[in-house]
Amino acid sequence: MAKANLKLFALNGNKPLAKKIAEALGVELWPASVKHFADGEIQIDIDKSIRGDDVYVIQSVSDPVNENFMELMIMVDALRRASAHRINVVIPYYGYARADRKARAREPITAKMVANMLEMNGVDRVVTVDLHADQLQGFFDIPVDHLRALPILAKYFIDEGITDNVVAIAPDHSGTKLARKFAEQLGAPLAIIDARPGDENIGVIGDVQGKTAVIVDDMIDTGIRIEESVRALQEAGAKDIYAVATHAVLSAGAATRLRDQPLRKIVVTDTIDIPEEKCLPNMVQISVGKLIGNAIELISNNQSIHELFEDLD
Repeated sequence: MAKANLKLFALNGNKPLAKKIAEALGVELWPASVKHFADGEIQIDIDKSIRGDDVYVIQSVSDPVNENFMELMIMVDALRRASAHRINVVIPYYGYARADRKARAREPITAKMVANMLEMNGVDRVVTVDLHADQLQGFFDIPVDHLRALPILAKYFIDEGITDNVVAIAPDHSGTKLARKFAEQLGAPLAIIDARPGDENIGVIGDVQGKTAVIVDDMIDTGIRIEESVRALQEAGAKDIYAVATHAVLSAGAATRLRDQPLRKIVVTDTIDIPEEKCLPNMVQISVGKLIGNAIELISNNQSIHELFEDLD
C-alpha cells in the first residue's frame, strides 16, 4: 500500500515512541487532538480526512492504564465513524495482560475482556510487543502480530562485548522459557532463581559463582522480584549483575527500590514512556521504534513479517 494511504496517529500513552516509529516509516504523524475535561471525560477530534485509509493508532496501555485504554477505545470509535478502511492498533505495552486466567474462584479474565472490547469496537488488527503470555494471541479472532524485543536486547550485550562468562537468570520458574531464549542468543548457560511462596530462603538452581548474571524478565513492575533475585545471586557468588526487561512498568516505588540495588545496568525498551523521575543513572533504554516501524511497513504492503523474528537480524 502506498504511504499516502497510511495514516499514523499517536495518543498520549507514548508519544516519544510514536515519533520514532514515524521516523522509521518516513511519514508524519497525522493530526488529532485529544482533550481531557475536568471530570475526566475524553474528547478526540481527527483534524483531517482519513476516509478509505489504512490507519495505525499507537497507544501503550500503561499508567494511567484505564485512561490510556479509554483514549484508545474512543479513538477507534472516531476512526470507524470517519470511514477508515482498516483500523490497526499498535499496543507496545498491553495492559491487563497478567489477568489471563482464573487463578482463584470468581476472578475475571480481564485480558480476554480487553481483547473482546477492541474487537467489538471495530479494530481490524493488533500489533504488540512481548505479551506477558504468548497464548493471549488466542484471545483475539483478528490478526495479532506479536513482535519480540528479545533479539535487540540481546544485541545490546553483544555490541557492548558482555558475552564472556555470562549466565542468563530466570527470576522464577515461570520465566524459564524467556530466559532460555535470551541465553541462546548469547550462547550462555541458564540458571533459575528458586523462590517458593512463604519461604524466605531463596536459592539459585545453576552455577553463577564468579559469573556475570543477567536477570531476564518480560517486565519490571514493583522491582521486588529483581531485588530478591539480586540478593540470591550475591549469596551464590555472582560477580556482576544486570537486569533486562522489555516493559519498564516501574510502579509502587520500583525506581527507588532499584536505585538501591548493585546492578551494573538495567536494560529496558521504550514500550512504556518512563517519567524523568523514574529514570535511573544505570538504566539503558533501547527503542523498539524501528522494529514496530518495519512491521507496519510490511503489514501495509501485505508482506510477511517473518523476517522480523529472525534472531539478531
